[in-house]
Amino acid sequence: MTGRNQTVISEFFLLGLPIEPEQQNLFYALFLAMYLTTILGNLLIIVLIYLDSHLHTPMYLFLSNLSFSDICFSSVTIPKLLHDMQSQDSSIPYAGCLTQMYFFLFFADLESFLLVAMAYDRYVAICLPLHYTAIMNPKLCLSLVVLSWVLTTLHAMLHTLLMARLYFCANSVIPHFFCDMSALLKLSCSDTRVNELVIIFMGGLILVIPFLLIIMSYAQIVSSILKVPSARGIRKAFSTCGSHLSVVSLFYGTVIGLYLCPSANNSTVKETVMAVMYTVVTPMLNPFIYSLRNRDMKGALRRVFFKKKIPFAV
Repeated sequence: MTGRNQTVISEFFLLGLPIEPEQQNLFYALFLAMYLTTILGNLLIIVLIYLDSHLHTPMYLFLSNLSFSDICFSSVTIPKLLHDMQSQDSSIPYAGCLTQMYFFLFFADLESFLLVAMAYDRYVAICLPLHYTAIMNPKLCLSLVVLSWVLTTLHAMLHTLLMARLYFCANSVIPHFFCDMSALLKLSCSDTRVNELVIIFMGGLILVIPFLLIIMSYAQIVSSILKVPSARGIRKAFSTCGSHLSVVSLFYGTVIGLYLCPSANNSTVKETVMAVMYTVVTPMLNPFIYSLRNRDMKGALRRVFFKKKIPFAV
């Protein structure tokens, strides 16, 4: 970061969501409710996994990290959005903007890696059940979690440092509700070609490859289940993979569409709506999709809060 950066631009102004003034309170209540649902739902998952020894398994180790990531991912953007919706001051300091961008990238990447780890865990559990304990041993699970945190730290830092070298000379209005990387690049009066090349190259490694690995894992799961020629097997396949893949597609589809396949026809409103989908909606849905519909989590909920001895469902 240079001194020139700080003297030319000391703060940015977030344009926020394209909402009519008379609808401001309605959307404020909606986003507040979604944020609280995200926080409470994911906190409940973390508490249940911590307190119930039956859930001390690889799948729930990944899930607890995913829930923590969802809480942080939402908290990077939504509190500032809620503040701006009720305030006339939508400014954010230059350093604060880069900090928000860093943590946004960090927790988005972390979610991507954890979804891959969870998909691999399900693949081993369903397709290689006899080898599950040997493959998904504690050392491998811990290594996957640590590797996810390290890679996301390095990737987010790379983009933040590249952004910090750019100059922002005149326009300081960001047409978004948070410090989005692509929106900042459009405001810069520097040469951004290096940043754009890194986004495309690293995006392929961080987003596209994990997405393909998840699709391949679930395809193998469906194929394995459908080898049992029964209506029950088909229902189990769709129950296991359908809802999970819908959330995965929502998250990856919007992110890849925004950052790796930008279109000149993409309006600011369209980009903002797509961003809301993966920053607000997906973290809220994950607790319901990955756990609260799960028999093990329901059993843990009864054991922890109602003190009933419920047989553990395998």
